Amino acid sequence: MTKEAKIVLGTWAWGDNGSYFGNHYDEDHFKPVYDEAMTKGLNFWDTAFAYGHGASETILGNLMSNTPREDVFISTKFTPQLADDTSHAMEDMLEGSLKRLKTDYVDYYWIHNDADVEKWTPQIIPLLKSGKIKHVGVSNHTLSEIKRVQEILGEAGYKLDAVQNHLSLLDRTSEQAGILDYCKENDMQFFAYMILEQGALTGKYDVDHPSLQAVHGHKFTIQNYLN
Repeated sequence: MTKEAKIVLGTWAWGDNGSYFGNHYDEDHFKPVYDEAMTKGLNFWDTAFAYGHGASETILGNLMSNTPREDVFISTKFTPQLADDTSHAMEDMLEGSLKRLKTDYVDYYWIHNDADVEKWTPQIIPLLKSGKIKHVGVSNHTLSEIKRVQEILGEAGYKLDAVQNHLSLLDRTSEQAGILDYCKENDMQFFAYMILEQGALTGKYDVDHPSLQAVHGHKFTIQNYLN
């Protein structure tokens, strides 16, 4: 089986249709991105039902349809805030994701937000048993919530494989809270997202180009912040 890349490519903006990022790109725009990434060995893709209410998954599923399944690694998510209040809500959302992605399993399935650890964590266990997900992770969870998820999974003979949280030079909450240390101590992968703060840390903004107006509600220029 092909080894997964160490860098995961996110598809949050795919299928956005202007609602969040302001772009109106379609599948034809993303095909060269997908093809070039796969050519360069970047075969690990992160998506979610929440990204365009399935639009991102649909685009990715179409693009990967001619790629051998074992050559691509897929990460998608269950978002509690978008689920119905039933005992099979997670299974239903996963089934929709699998259909859009045109596959019968995903390599990583995440509980996207920390709505109710006690309620949602048990629902992922049957999906692990079914083989429809290979690894389980949590995203945007606190350290105490991560530990509780680990306990619940452990009682069923499974473990939490990964944590996906915001981490950058401007937001080091996961580091300061001890989450990075906990992941290292418990053999969990840590997936950092928004590491370049949607372009704010690429060098695009400086004292001569102070066009960044807000990052998480704070108005400043990157140069002033780093000083």
